[in-house]
This record gives sequence, C-alpha cells and structure tokens, in this order.
Amino acid sequence: MVYERIKNLREDNDLTQQKIADMLFINRRTYSNYEIGERNIPVEVLSRIADIFGTSVDYLIGRTDVKKPYPKAE
Repeated sequence: MVYERIKNLREDNDLTQQKIADMLFINRRTYSNYEIGERNIPVEVLSRIADIFGTSVDYLIGRTDVKKPYPKAE
C-alpha cells in the first residue's frame, strides 16, 4: 500500500519521479524502485516523503486513511 500511496501523492501533485528524487537527494531509479516495491524505503526517507506531501508516515504505510499530519513534538 505504501508504494501505491507515494505514487498517487506524487501524481496528484504533478511531480515527476526525478523531481521527488531530487528533493530526497537520491537517484531517480532508487525512487522508482520504491514506488514499484522493488526496494524497501528507509525510515528516514519515508519520513521525508511524508514531510514533502504534508502527511504522516502512518498514512503512507496504510495505518490510517487520514492524510493530515500529526502535530510536531515540542
């Protein structure tokens, strides 16, 4: 599910795989492998993806259907 959600969020925001890869400071092929489920996404990268799209990691991994991110810890 995480793979489908990151792809849908990227497409909904009219972003290319290359643009997201650049924002994550990774190779486009690496990002592409995340979207198709060929590679596991490291927690740090998953967290950055959630920040880019203004959502939570729980949303990305399918633990919730609520896109709104959690409040930041103080």
